[in-house]
Amino acid sequence: MSDQGKGDDVADVMAKVMKAADDLYVVRDTYFPANPDEKISRLQTESDLAVRLLDSIPADQRKSPTQRATYQYLRGKLLDVFPDYRKEAEDHLSKAVKLNPSLADAWLCLGNCIWKKGDLSAAKKCCTQALNKVPNKRILCQLSMLERKMAQGADNQAEIVEESIKHAKEAIMLDVKDGNSWYNLGNACLTCFFVTGAWDHSKLLQSLKAYQNAEKDESMNSNPDLYFNCATVNKYLENYERALSGFETAALRDPALNATEEVRKIVNLLDKLDCLLREQTKVKRLVSLSSSLATVHLNPSYGRATVNQLSEGLNKKVAIVGKVLFFVKHENVAPLYYLLCDSNQICFVLSLYGIRDNAIKEGDQLALLEPNYRNVDFSWKGKIYQFKSIRVDFLERVLVNGKALLSGQAVRTSIHAQHKP
Repeated sequence: MSDQGKGDDVADVMAKVMKAADDLYVVRDTYFPANPDEKISRLQTESDLAVRLLDSIPADQRKSPTQRATYQYLRGKLLDVFPDYRKEAEDHLSKAVKLNPSLADAWLCLGNCIWKKGDLSAAKKCCTQALNKVPNKRILCQLSMLERKMAQGADNQAEIVEESIKHAKEAIMLDVKDGNSWYNLGNACLTCFFVTGAWDHSKLLQSLKAYQNAEKDESMNSNPDLYFNCATVNKYLENYERALSGFETAALRDPALNATEEVRKIVNLLDKLDCLLREQTKVKRLVSLSSSLATVHLNPSYGRATVNQLSEGLNKKVAIVGKVLFFVKHENVAPLYYLLCDSNQICFVLSLYGIRDNAIKEGDQLALLEPNYRNVDFSWKGKIYQFKSIRVDFLERVLVNGKALLSGQAVRTSIHAQHKP
């Protein structure tokens, strides 16, 4: 056979292996059987087949630097598809980028491989090295995810997460229709919400918008983490019905996620709130408990209101006074839930963010400044949930027995939307 013919055969095999590698990673990202061992077994089988096909190219027919680099890159990529770190994969990928530093996907795979062994700074160098060659949305997303991981436990968490958001936005600028880039931005904004104290709901709204843009890309429909993280945002925004639906969808796509557990927690909370509210409507003590609320002194710059006078959403320059009836214990980290009644003996649920759980006690009198009001009314699995809900995001907007809360009573909640390398 002529050298030209041999070259065509090598190129044909390389193309088949590249297609096999792409298909292998689709399996990794979209196949979620009930038994995770089945996924590992399938990845192993398909990886072995592709490696054998790659190794069918004789050594004397992959001598050029480009051929050698492509061979090392593909072998490393095929070996790195598993969730655990493989040194052999790192060795092949390291050789690939030395032979051809412009192989962007080889840098991406190498960074992912090194991440799995815990060397985050070296993984980040892989991303920055590749970006020095050419802008690449997938590498920018990888860098953004790495930065969120590196932020955990760091003294300058918020600063690092802002860098993560910046790189996520840069990825979107390269392809505004790419669902994965929008998903990554949603994760970055969600992480920022928690890093900055779990009170800035504008970050949650930014996150939700990014996830909604991600859902427009059909290729993201098989990503269970998108549904899980979007449901998490809706949970903190107290969009309970959307949160429950999202967690249920995530559980169907990947049974290994704890999405079913999240559904159970929300339903348990809602059932507890519903039970407490029903009991309070029968309690005669509400009259005596609420009798002093109408005379509570408020700053004259705020108009006094009862819960039935509030408008849906943020009520600017308005204050509502209530008596704490119960602290509602539940299984999630945030927010804190309380059951209150106003001066008209109307009971409502209060959710507070960024405040220690010992800052407010049952029996305390609260003045809530500029409350965010929602009338919750939906059904789930045949049960109707109806209650009035107020959310307060800022420590400064809560007065306890006429006094402002101290800065030492603030707390940060550490939860992160994470990438699983």
